[in-house]
Amino acid sequence: MGYAVLAAGCLLIAASASAQDPAGRVAAPTVTLPPAVDRVLRDYERAWRARDAAALAALFAPEGFVLSNGRPPVRGRAAIAEAYAKTGGELDLRAIAYETEGSLGHVVGVYSHGAGRPETGKFVLVLKRDGDRWLIAADMDNANQRERAPASPRPSPAAQ
Repeated sequence: MGYAVLAAGCLLIAASASAQDPAGRVAAPTVTLPPAVDRVLRDYERAWRARDAAALAALFAPEGFVLSNGRPPVRGRAAIAEAYAKTGGELDLRAIAYETEGSLGHVVGVYSHGAGRPETGKFVLVLKRDGDRWLIAADMDNANQRERAPASPRPSPAAQ
């Protein structure tokens, strides 16, 4: 029995190693979302590409949150529209996990800044059903790489 457990463990390690990229990150396959949930991601992409802050804010529940990397929380459609006023551009969203139950759900995903470009970050959307459509209750995202801290200035040799 010990060899069977050892063999199973080796298979699991081999399977997980084959699902990693050279940097050791686990590759996440795309999941297919139900149409009503997928619509949230596609509408978000369209509004972001169009730089349409009002359309982006309309995807959120009235008291929804945006929790962006390196910024304070933003709450409510008006504040979200203001926060997104000068943002936008290429964006592709890909879901890697989701779940819905009753009137709540979530999507975990990754994003890139254009089709075929490397994925530069990840996100979690908390969804709330409003009738027959899903609204974003919270949108949290962050980059895959930390921003580098500015280098501290070195004193000049004359100052020493």
